[in-house]
Order: sequence, then structure tokens, then C-alpha cells
Amino acid sequence: MENIYEEYKQRLLELAEPKYQKFSASLLPDTDNILGVRLPAVRKLAKELAGSNWREYFNLNKDDYFEETMLQGLTIGYLKEDIETVLSEVREFVPKISNWSVCDSFCCGLKITNKSKERMWEFLMDYVNSEEPFYVRFAVVMMLDYYIDKEHIEEIFKIFDEIRNENYYVKMAVAWAISMCYVKFPEETMPFLKNNKLDDFTYNKSLQKICESLKPSPEEKALIKSMKR
Repeated sequence: MENIYEEYKQRLLELAEPKYQKFSASLLPDTDNILGVRLPAVRKLAKELAGSNWREYFNLNKDDYFEETMLQGLTIGYLKEDIETVLSEVREFVPKISNWSVCDSFCCGLKITNKSKERMWEFLMDYVNSEEPFYVRFAVVMMLDYYIDKEHIEEIFKIFDEIRNENYYVKMAVAWAISMCYVKFPEETMPFLKNNKLDDFTYNKSLQKICESLKPSPEEKALIKSMKR
């Protein structure tokens, strides 16, 4: 009788689409283990696995395929467990993140954050100053997804101002998050844009992403463009 890991691996293999595999691989350079399973299909399996013997799957998971790592990450988001159990699984999973796709989908799934915002915030502080790029991106994307609010926005700016990781995916995440801060809280974000310690790439990308948003007026966008370094 096959174990739960072999069962889910087989199901992923059956869901794989060769054309989609080529498309996915083109978006994720340096990822040569993609099967080509669409995200909604992986989510469906994750929801099911979360109500099954997920601990056994996590223990057996070899991460042979990109989708196996994604499946584990998404399953964590569906767990009906207390916050400390979930955080324990998050801590085990974060070192497996090696690309933006797994990182961002994983963060998006951690909806338990909405019920335990202060505990998760405290947890994220272990990651913001890491040397590991995807540890930092994990923390930044979590802030982008759950903490752009009146209570946390000033603290977010302080944290972003201190990040000194040179990785492209970290800088892009910070720029993306700052642009969303502006879209939601322009008055609070403008002073930060005028006075910060961001490197030029991250700063200019933040401005670019603000201008790509539909929400700011043409006048606002003209002003933002004029602030480019």
C-alpha cells in the first residue's frame, strides 16, 4: 500500500500539463523541477490534505517537484490548528522557499494571520534582518498582505528603511509593498518617500509601481515621476 506522500505525488503527476509546464518554467528561472500543475488544482489538493494526515505527508515530503513544495506551503495555510502549531510548521517551511512563486502563494494562504496579528508580527521580526533573501521576502510579503493598516504602517516604513539585502527579489518585494502603502495611505506614505534610506533601485521601483497602479490621479503620478532619483 502506498504512503500518503506517494499518493499525492501520483495525483500531482496526473494533473501535470506539458504546455503549462513550459509557461511556468519561463516565469521561474533556475527552477528545473516544475511539473506544470495549475495553482487552483494544487490549492484543492492542499485543502484536502489539511483535513487528512498532513503531518505524515510533511515528514515524508522529498520536494522532488516544485509543486510538492507548493502543496506543503498551501496546506499549512489550510490547517485548522492553533497559531503556535501553525507557526511551528511555518518555521519548518520557510527554509524551503527558493523562489517568489512559492513565497507569495504561501504568504497569501496564511489567513490565520488575521486572527493572530500581533503574534504573527512578533514572529516575522525573526526574518526581516536575515541574510537569507527569501526569509526577508517572506517577511516583507506577509507585511504587504496583512499589515498595511493604520496600526502598522509607520513601523513598516522603519523596517523597510533598515533592510540592506541586495537580492533582486527582496528589493522588488519592498518596492511592491511601498507602492501598496501609497495606494492605501498616500498621506502617510508621501513623507517616507521624501525622506528614506532606500537604495536607488528600490526607491525608483517603488515610484514606478505607484504609477502603474490605477488608483493615483494623473496629477499624483506626475508628482511621483518627478521624484525619481
